[in-house]
Amino acid sequence: MKKFMMMAMMFVASATAFAGDSDALKAVLKSKSYAEAAELLKANLGQMADNAEKAKAYNHLVDLAMDQVQQQTGTIAENQLAVQMGNPDKQKAYDTLALADGICNAIEMAVECNKYDQLPNAKGKVAPKFAEKNAQRIWAVRPNLVNIGQSSAQAGNDAGVLKYWGAFVDSGEEPFFSAMDHNAEKEYVGQVAFFAGRYAFQAKDLARANKYFEVAKRDPQQKAEAVNFQLYAMRNSLKDRQDTLAFINQLKQMYEAEPENDVILDGLNGMYEGLKDKEAQRTLLENHIAKFPNSFAALANRGLMAVNDNNAEEGAKWLRKASEAKPDNAVVWTYLGACLSVLAANAPDNAAANKYYDEAIAAFDKAKELDPTRAQANWGYNRYQAYYGRYGADDPKTKQAEEDMKN
Repeated sequence: MKKFMMMAMMFVASATAFAGDSDALKAVLKSKSYAEAAELLKANLGQMADNAEKAKAYNHLVDLAMDQVQQQTGTIAENQLAVQMGNPDKQKAYDTLALADGICNAIEMAVECNKYDQLPNAKGKVAPKFAEKNAQRIWAVRPNLVNIGQSSAQAGNDAGVLKYWGAFVDSGEEPFFSAMDHNAEKEYVGQVAFFAGRYAFQAKDLARANKYFEVAKRDPQQKAEAVNFQLYAMRNSLKDRQDTLAFINQLKQMYEAEPENDVILDGLNGMYEGLKDKEAQRTLLENHIAKFPNSFAALANRGLMAVNDNNAEEGAKWLRKASEAKPDNAVVWTYLGACLSVLAANAPDNAAANKYYDEAIAAFDKAKELDPTRAQANWGYNRYQAYYGRYGADDPKTKQAEEDMKN
């Protein structure tokens, strides 16, 4: 009897150890269609036996998505061969969107698969089965998303651009792919992230836009443009004072992280100016100038702050320094000329006035040289007034300045 009982126990243990897949898993694995399998997985996930079954089910969806990808990439490879062999007429049509959607689905399902693949199985052990293979095969085809996103942009398919470029950037940030070689895409990932951010902003998805801009900012060639557009997007999303104050706090954090970044400084200064918080604005700018004496943004904004306060002497002081820090800015030269003209008009005698007028004319002439069509700075009338104050109405130089104003 004892021997019989032992055999029975061994039979039960064996049956448990070699139990087949659950019905819930079998239903998913039988499906040959990605869409159908996805629906079945959604309906049956809760009935699966353990984490290992869930990982296996998600991996089946990765397989189905990659089958779709391979169908299209196989046709592309055949077409390339046909062209190389001098038979371009033998090229076959393929579906680029099916290729891109397959890659996106494979990425999404592989990440989900890995969540369960990294959890303990029924025996309490962590024994991942799918991570390495899935990461490698998806990473190999993932760059197709860049070209297909570009094609979507040319076709005016904004949703497609955001989907495909967004998936490319998101997957590059996904820890699941951290072991893959990211070096090959360093030359263009920042640009893709920047434009993905712009499309996310157009779609009114500010969270995604900010995420993509942060990626773009790692690329030195994209950083300035990404920061500019990020701040523009954030400003344009403000609805009330609470949003404004929250944005200022974000800018403060960005400024603390990159105090030398004039774009961020300029954005924070503009927010203080909009709130008419002159004390905070003055403190920000003067503290920044103390640390970075040649900061064009700080010097120019401090000068413009003085101009808005009708303090021509203070304005000229800071704008002179700004023009030295960045001599090719027509706007600064124009405001500097205006401040000097005011000082000339209020001078105690003709000698002092003429000295200021000469400085003002030099500033306006520099603005004219840099921006002859007045596209950025409207130097025309103020320049004429400076010539008028210095030389009188009938002097040929004044008449020429009047003509310059009209052209």
